[in-house]
Amino acid sequence: MTFSTVVSRIAHASFRQAPSLMPAGDWWDTLAADFHKKDEHFALRPADRLRVSATAASDVVIRTAGAAAVAALAIPIGYHPRRLQQAYQERRFYEQFADRGDVHRFFRRPPRGVKVERRIQPVDAFGSHGVVERLRFDSPFEPVNPAMRERWKGYTRNNVARAKWVRHADGPRPTVMFVHGFFADPYWLNELFFAIPAFFYAGCDVLLYTLPFHGRRQELLSPFSGHGFFAGGVSGINEAFAQAVHDFRIFLDFLLDDVGVERAGVTGISLGGYTSALLASVEDRLAFAAPNVPVASLPDLVMEWAPMSWVIRSAMKVAGVSIHDLRHMMAAHSPLTWQPVLPRERLMVIGGVGDRLAPPKHSRLLWDHWGRCRIHWFPGSHILHLDQGEYISEMFSFLHDIDFLC
Repeated sequence: MTFSTVVSRIAHASFRQAPSLMPAGDWWDTLAADFHKKDEHFALRPADRLRVSATAASDVVIRTAGAAAVAALAIPIGYHPRRLQQAYQERRFYEQFADRGDVHRFFRRPPRGVKVERRIQPVDAFGSHGVVERLRFDSPFEPVNPAMRERWKGYTRNNVARAKWVRHADGPRPTVMFVHGFFADPYWLNELFFAIPAFFYAGCDVLLYTLPFHGRRQELLSPFSGHGFFAGGVSGINEAFAQAVHDFRIFLDFLLDDVGVERAGVTGISLGGYTSALLASVEDRLAFAAPNVPVASLPDLVMEWAPMSWVIRSAMKVAGVSIHDLRHMMAAHSPLTWQPVLPRERLMVIGGVGDRLAPPKHSRLLWDHWGRCRIHWFPGSHILHLDQGEYISEMFSFLHDIDFLC
């Protein structure tokens, strides 16, 4: 099967001609230390160049505001020099999982038979064609690191997993599971970002999964949705991703085992794109994985997010931690560490040429790691998905090609 990389009139200038960005060996050591300074190049027509520049500028404004909020409200809690140095001293616990190369030692299989509570909402969905249900269960997740377990017990709201499920009354149907981005859990927002109605009217049921520490999973004193995901320091981030994958898989069990759904796939935006890429490395029951504007390496991403990056660099210098060390400490939850368990034809990456929150080099790096699977570039940013109709059409072609949709 041949995959096109020229869509929405954008040619990926590096395609085929350039060597893979994914280095040989342990990526946390061999990926260039200045990866965050590198640009991904595209052959753009003048009109697209103008659109990309305009949307990229909006991303920079949002990125700066978001980085300032995280720097003020999360970094002082989890990333001051003393906390970072403590994490560095304890790093071997998390590094061992990446070093051993066994993804299932870190992302352990959740128990079967977890009871998922269902509550039908008396609201119309898509012109009364859909039944809306709120799903929840008490998460049996225990942190991988025993030293983190007592702290995790205190996250009472976070430990109730949640999802919104919109299904056809005559189901079950093939189900697309959506994973939202950082700070972006509201359903109405994701309905726009993901073009959820298009998937529903194409014959799919849809499920929007709420990531840990977001929405109704955020703790009462949390200043904003998603704060707890990053406020717990390096160890807290590692465990938050372990829980994100763990709880998602219980919802997948519910769909496949309890409801009788025959095919379910996953797509996610930003932090959700990163999570969906992780799921492609863990869960072979998924029909597909299609990360949208994903991150590939969180440590490299934060190096671009000023003013947050200034604070983290200072803390790293005081603690004696390099970018290679930080990558290694967080490698257990990076999709770059693991090979996908899904075949290449069931993988797709969607990237924004003007993205300045999760720059396109991250999509490119994941694409290279995944053996240059199907990819779509759109002339927009992380927030403004210009030509969205083009890539939704490309996604439907992808879903037809893999027989997810008939």
